[in-house]
Amino acid sequence: MAVVGDGGLAATAPERTRATRAFPRATIMLVVSSAERDRTLNRMRRICLALPETTERLSHGAPTFFVRGKRAFVMVLTNHHGDGRFAIWCAAPDGMQRMLVEADPERFFVPPYVGHRGWLGVRLDRGLDWNELAGICEDAWAEVAPPKLVASARDSE
Repeated sequence: MAVVGDGGLAATAPERTRATRAFPRATIMLVVSSAERDRTLNRMRRICLALPETTERLSHGAPTFFVRGKRAFVMVLTNHHGDGRFAIWCAAPDGMQRMLVEADPERFFVPPYVGHRGWLGVRLDRGLDWNELAGICEDAWAEVAPPKLVASARDSE
């Protein structure tokens, strides 16, 4: 029997029970309302889509931003596999993931699946500094964009 939760993802009853014990579903609901998640996602869209040759589409069920429609640089995830987080996963310059996670583990984390490649997890449910977040997204874009596109963007600033 499949159960559909707030995130719209189907899970079997035993999976839902395990996730609820580890990360109560109420955690994400208490921290960030649906309306706040929508406002935050819309602001993330404005930041990311302002970068050259960026598009958005769902990838693995999450809003994801791509350079030239091919290379992902930011994903926005809500309660991924019941982890209780509203966060982004993004590409990061060498050493940045480790530095930020060690400096502030309440806001930054090593995301599953992509963390081994240096990607950074940033919680969106812990007091946002929009200038910092825009800089993180710009750095993520520069990590995956072709060097000529990055140079062209920097020359036009």
